[in-house]
Amino acid sequence: MPKTYRLGVIGFAHMHVNELIRVFKALPNVEWVACADTVPARPELVEARSTRGWNLRQARDVVGIPRAYDDYRQMLDSEKLDLVIFCPENARHGEVGEAIAAHGAHLLTEKPMAASLPEALRMYRAAEANHVELFVNWPSTWNPAVRRAKELLADGAIGDLWEVKWRAGSLGPLSHGSTHPGIDGTIQEITETEKGATWWHHADTGGGALLDYCCYGACLSRWYVGQPAVAAFGMKANLASHYGDADDNAVITVRFPRALAVLEATWSCVDHGVPTGPILYGTKGTMVVESRDRRPIVKLIQGKGSEPRYIEPEPLPDGRKTLGEEIMRHLESGEPVHETLDARFNLDAEAILDAGIRSAASGKLELVNDPDWCIG
Repeated sequence: MPKTYRLGVIGFAHMHVNELIRVFKALPNVEWVACADTVPARPELVEARSTRGWNLRQARDVVGIPRAYDDYRQMLDSEKLDLVIFCPENARHGEVGEAIAAHGAHLLTEKPMAASLPEALRMYRAAEANHVELFVNWPSTWNPAVRRAKELLADGAIGDLWEVKWRAGSLGPLSHGSTHPGIDGTIQEITETEKGATWWHHADTGGGALLDYCCYGACLSRWYVGQPAVAAFGMKANLASHYGDADDNAVITVRFPRALAVLEATWSCVDHGVPTGPILYGTKGTMVVESRDRRPIVKLIQGKGSEPRYIEPEPLPDGRKTLGEEIMRHLESGEPVHETLDARFNLDAEAILDAGIRSAASGKLELVNDPDWCIG
């Protein structure tokens, strides 16, 4: 008889928790047990769409998670759980992940892995010590064009890869569709003052555009290049979000042994004007992951002056089309998860971010630490 997995959720700070819950809710062998939020460093002023209060209410009222605890540690002490989804503030990933691992449950968090390499290592070590598995989800993993580009690269479609570019952003978290009823009963957008009360816009809780968007580039460049990075130079600024102290724009340039990467992040962009990518530059061609007629596609240019080809990606394989299917298949069969979900791989991505953050503070090029050396 197939095993039923008992699931819990800790932390509703990151709105992506809703998608993680959704993909597991679609599975037949999941039993929702309990949930708990972390206590915010500062109270939010409003419950608007995608704020932590709204996210928690969705889990209770829409998904039907039966029990909610005020203290996540009490929840871990009181319940028997097989897998815990955790999406607290970035700066609390290490603390919460360590507690879940000590409980003996597998761990799943949303990108970025943590706010720093030491905190990522804290989770990793805890999972290893307690013989449980740690997974990190990336929405980009489920884009078939992102995977097709990797296959084309391996086939030599653009020769040797020498640069990866990634640019991503928006007008910031809670900028689109985060509405709530106003005093007069009309539907209102969340205000700057209300945004400023959320963790997203504060450095001490792991907010900021660098962690929010450069993390994708760190993951994808490490994956496409196929080697750990060696050095990074970072720069960040708060240009249009003065209601908080976190950065709303950032750039990290990354040096790999035989390649470069440029990672851009913004929370003050109305329109990018160019494809966000990733864009892969090789010695014999260029590939761009983009959208055409609202479908993900790979644009391939081989040879100077040649016309681009548009390559449709194959659908993701049956039984592995969603994060929920991927992790359950792994737990049931032992087959490896997609590389970008693997905890050890994610330490390399986190090391890039960590070097970029240190560089932004020092104003100097910083070495990317080797997680294997840090693990000991």
